[in-house]
Amino acid sequence: MSEFVMPQPGASRQDIVANWQPENQEFWEKFGKKIAKENLIVSTAALTLSFCVWYIWSTVAPQLNAAGFKFTTEELFTLAAIPGLVGATLRFLYTYMPALCGGKNWTFISTLILLIPIIGLGFAVQDTSTSYTTFLILTVLIGVAGGNFSSSMAYIGNFYPKAEKGTALGINGGIGNLGVAIILLLAPMAMASSTLGNIFGVEPYMIKGAELFLANGSFVLVIPTVIILLLILKYMVNLPLDKPNPKAIATIMGSKHTWAITLIYTCGFGAFSGYAAALSLLVSKEFPDIPFTYMAFLGPLVSATLRPVGGWLGDKINSGTKVTYYALIGLIISTALIAVGIDLHNFVFFFIATVITFVMTGLMTGATFRMIPHIFTNALQGSLVTGFVAAVAAYGAFVTPKLFGFIYSTFGNIHPAFAMLLGFNILTLVVLYWFYARKNSGINC
Repeated sequence: MSEFVMPQPGASRQDIVANWQPENQEFWEKFGKKIAKENLIVSTAALTLSFCVWYIWSTVAPQLNAAGFKFTTEELFTLAAIPGLVGATLRFLYTYMPALCGGKNWTFISTLILLIPIIGLGFAVQDTSTSYTTFLILTVLIGVAGGNFSSSMAYIGNFYPKAEKGTALGINGGIGNLGVAIILLLAPMAMASSTLGNIFGVEPYMIKGAELFLANGSFVLVIPTVIILLLILKYMVNLPLDKPNPKAIATIMGSKHTWAITLIYTCGFGAFSGYAAALSLLVSKEFPDIPFTYMAFLGPLVSATLRPVGGWLGDKINSGTKVTYYALIGLIISTALIAVGIDLHNFVFFFIATVITFVMTGLMTGATFRMIPHIFTNALQGSLVTGFVAAVAAYGAFVTPKLFGFIYSTFGNIHPAFAMLLGFNILTLVVLYWFYARKNSGINC
């Protein structure tokens, strides 16, 4: 990168971006902060939309068989898991795309692609003869949306000085995660709207005595997608970033801290994404008499709202580790309580424990991302690790629904699955303590 030159008053956005130095206080206050905020707002909106698309299948799956489709429990859980698998896998590639294509350019392209599964799913659910293979293909396309988290998080942190990265990443990731809650609330409302059904030309299904326009839940996202595409063109910029190279990638892969922080973040975000993807199906299986449609959004809403708080709190007390540590202890307790609630067949107990789980995952994920730039002080390494960690953690959205489906088909009950999740949480706590929380760890993050 060329030697820093302070932009002159009235300098163009292009000139300002070409000399991006957020750690320079004068530059940040005069030029950088405004542009950074604009990019953060639009990036967050685009990421929120991506999460809406990524989890749209969770709103459709519980209604399909009641509408006349004929899928087994394992098939439904598999379809719920596929977007997580695809999104997680694409995150490895998407991590590098802002540096290769430009952050603004890639955000536009990756958002534009989302129109394909949005429109495709809307047409597919209108015909009960639509094959399982067709839905499999559609869930693969839906999974593409999950890749956007890595590119967004790897990119947006570059706009901010180190002291504000935790808060910025918490806002971007936290409000982005809010897309899960938004779609879990918006889609059922849209499906129940005859007005939208008439606008979109959708015929309703009679499900439990009520008309449901299943395609509405997908079609309602078309206009927001177009609006966000226009905002990307107007407000986002392409920061000059160091290109990823084999040496930099090899360096992060050879670091024990890459794998430690990956495990820690996977525990938090994996719990969030996995429970969010499988929760509606789990409730329909364990509590079939509970009308859960308009409650599914609450847990993800709490988690997404608290994610920025986790990042901010980590900045405030200068320790993302402490926030992560105590949130993880809470996650261990709440995971055990969920299993107890299922065993007691007490929905209220189960649901309270589930919401507590989402509280802990929100605090934990925000604080963990705050840890990364303090462990990896090199900007390129920090960006690569951020993307890699986000990619691995996203497999939680695949593993949890797939695990639940497998356990049900093998054992006939869900308890072994929660025993495995609890064991994973305890292992993560041990790793977190050893590498970062104990007094002699040698790292303050």
